[in-house]
Amino acid sequence: MPATPESKVKAAVVKLIKQYGAYYFFPATHGYGRSGVPDIICCVKGKFLAIECKAQGKQPTALQDREINAIRTAQGIAAVARETNLDMIEQILKELTDDSNEEGNS
Repeated sequence: MPATPESKVKAAVVKLIKQYGAYYFFPATHGYGRSGVPDIICCVKGKFLAIECKAQGKQPTALQDREINAIRTAQGIAAVARETNLDMIEQILKELTDDSNEEGNS
């Protein structure tokens, strides 16, 4: 089965996550899960990061927007990854793993 544009974005995001040593999983939403939850949930040095992966030109659904906003309201980090903005995802991971950004460090 050929890879879909969205699955290519997911694979690229997972590659970045692994490079930064973060914990991650793909939440299963069928049956018992919650609809609209982002595709990838991560913990990066104690920080919550959720990433919704989209093919170029596709937008998050209303349910996905609701979940992204709820994560941000709870002071988590939520981002929408596309093939054209993987540098933004890498920047988020870099900032979250940068020891100089931790409290008490200067």
